Amino acid sequence: MELIDTHAHLDDRKFAADLPQVIQRALDAGVKTIVNIGYNRDSIRSTLALTKQWPFIYAAVGCHPTDADEYDEEMERWLEQLVRQEDKVVAIGEVGLDYHWDTVPRDVQEAVFRRQIALAKRLGMPLIIHNREADDDTVRILEEEGAAEVGGIMHCFAGDWAMAERCLAMNFYIGLGGLVTFKNAPQTKEVARRVPLDRLVLETDAPYMTPVPYRGKRNESSFVRYVAEAIAQLRGMTVQELAQVTTANARRLLGIGGVCAPQPADA
Repeated sequence: MELIDTHAHLDDRKFAADLPQVIQRALDAGVKTIVNIGYNRDSIRSTLALTKQWPFIYAAVGCHPTDADEYDEEMERWLEQLVRQEDKVVAIGEVGLDYHWDTVPRDVQEAVFRRQIALAKRLGMPLIIHNREADDDTVRILEEEGAAEVGGIMHCFAGDWAMAERCLAMNFYIGLGGLVTFKNAPQTKEVARRVPLDRLVLETDAPYMTPVPYRGKRNESSFVRYVAEAIAQLRGMTVQELAQVTTANARRLLGIGGVCAPQPADA
């Protein structure tokens, strides 16, 4: 069985003491590919270092909404350069809106979100979308900016089915993680049952959003298997069948493993 964790933060300090063991457990659990997310200048650098150390780790690069006040022309040029020069960068993200922490003014978050959608379109790269307590604005901005041109992943999707339908109409895949294993997440379980199989991908958000039965402890990429098991049970299929489909989806979207991703135009 082969699984892909499409969203992890293995460069987080919570893994500093035992990262090799964490990665080995992921491999032992059937996780053959991990996409690590670089969401600000420091984490982008540490993410790229991981991709050079581990051949099965890929990178997404972008500016998280809680770091949107550091986004400027220089950072945008740097992100564009990385996409053009680093062949293991597979997406722009995570980008979007965060109204939970609200550490950056919302107008700044929105402006930076729009700029990074435009960047992804210019480079022909899929987006990885962060949305926390900003459902309406997130979807509206994606629609207004024509994000359907590149699509991507709605990371840690927690919206209702109506929102999922709008995202699917824009060529986005639904990323499901530990939330789908929680008893108090009926909305997410409904989405897991209804989303077309060819538009579903799995993730952990490690070290966050740990699934049952390890909820409350540090999450890690090997735990994506519990996400797969929960969704397979909801859909009445085997975990092997679900793993096969979601792995193919992630490879197709992100251009990993011999699948050709859209290439940026020549500089």
